[in-house]
Amino acid sequence: MSQIDTESRPSPRKRGLGMGLSALLGGAPELAPEGARTVPIEFLRPSALQPRRHFDEDELAALADSIRAKGVMQPLLVRRLHNDEEQYEIVAGERRWRAAQLAGCHQLPVVVYALSDREALEVALLENVQRQDLTPLEEAQGYRRLIDEFGHTQDELARSLGKSRSHIANLIRLLGLPGPLRAMLESGQLSAGHARALLGARDPTPLARQVAARGLNVRQTEALVRNERPAIAPGGPRQRDADAMALERDLSARLGLPVRLQPRARGGGTLSIDYRSLEQLDGLIQRLR
Repeated sequence: MSQIDTESRPSPRKRGLGMGLSALLGGAPELAPEGARTVPIEFLRPSALQPRRHFDEDELAALADSIRAKGVMQPLLVRRLHNDEEQYEIVAGERRWRAAQLAGCHQLPVVVYALSDREALEVALLENVQRQDLTPLEEAQGYRRLIDEFGHTQDELARSLGKSRSHIANLIRLLGLPGPLRAMLESGQLSAGHARALLGARDPTPLARQVAARGLNVRQTEALVRNERPAIAPGGPRQRDADAMALERDLSARLGLPVRLQPRARGGGTLSIDYRSLEQLDGLIQRLR
């Protein structure tokens, strides 16, 4: 089966653009398109709101070959540029547009919608997540933006995207990775499973280098992390929970301040945020508001 066929035939487990924009925009009233048409390829522009930053050259070349053989079978979703009625911004379908340029296409089919910046960003994020075109970190950042900027909950995203809540929660946890591990994840040296296992390590960066150099699988990585933690003598301090440590990293990354969770044996606990100046405290209060 060609790559263009795969892209144009939605999986029954996913809710794609064919379900209507109201499905993508959380049940909002259906947005009627201005119409379907064919436009010169030079009239199309990529969007600055596009969450995807990496386009694999081999995949683009394969898609270009398929387009040469069969054409572009699914229209791009676009909106008009405010300052030019003949120019269109791509909301969904930039990958097809890039491959069509490689294939030497002169015109592309589009469906034009009148979308605000907010709607265009939300559709772009959801469309990429549904098609599984994003890297784990791009997907995690997309979920984070949908939660922070559009007020979605993890449960809502799970239902609308046909994914489990744990899948979304685990990916968001990856945003707490230190910089070197994020780079290794983006380059493919680590999988999302490796990265989640390493989140529980006291010093994950050297362990990540070991995992990549030795070609360890996820279970071996989990064992490596367990062996890194020192044994605790009877009556000594309790070993810290890996999920709590990962949540600390996530909160610290989002707030820009050191965060520490201190659970109690019988449930509950305390959350402490360390600030070093009144300016940091004022900034924290503004974020919490």
